[in-house]
Amino acid sequence: MSNFTHINKKGNPKMVNVSDKKITKRTAMAKATMFLGKEVISNFTNNELNTKKGPVFQTAIIAGIQGVKKTSELIPMCHPLLINGVDITINIADDECIEVFCKVTIEGKTGVEMEALTGVNITCLTIYDMCKSISQQMVFKEVKLIEKTGGKSDIKN
Repeated sequence: MSNFTHINKKGNPKMVNVSDKKITKRTAMAKATMFLGKEVISNFTNNELNTKKGPVFQTAIIAGIQGVKKTSELIPMCHPLLINGVDITINIADDECIEVFCKVTIEGKTGVEMEALTGVNITCLTIYDMCKSISQQMVFKEVKLIEKTGGKSDIKN
């Protein structure tokens, strides 16, 4: 159990103490690939779909940003962070799939990987919600961290 940072010596959950860490610039980028299907994609005009609920991608981007800001409320051991920036982009990858990217930046004592991953997930969930009247065959195919900078190590996947 000693390899897990969120478990104390008695085996109980704990939030990691970051008070002795230095403040550094930290970034994380996550990516989600989502299958929408031809039926949904064919309804897009100029990389946007307007439904009775509003513009799908614009609404999903706003939801993803909200998700980033609320990550510590959703995941128990995440620290509340002062987010410096969030940039979410959605690209139509082909006639069936989209790619969602979420980059999060802070100056802080802990990383923002969970925030970036939450951002892409909430973005995709919002797209699903707004497009489910067209098709309920949508699938989150892959969600992954593709880059992290700052802290002890940098990662590029």
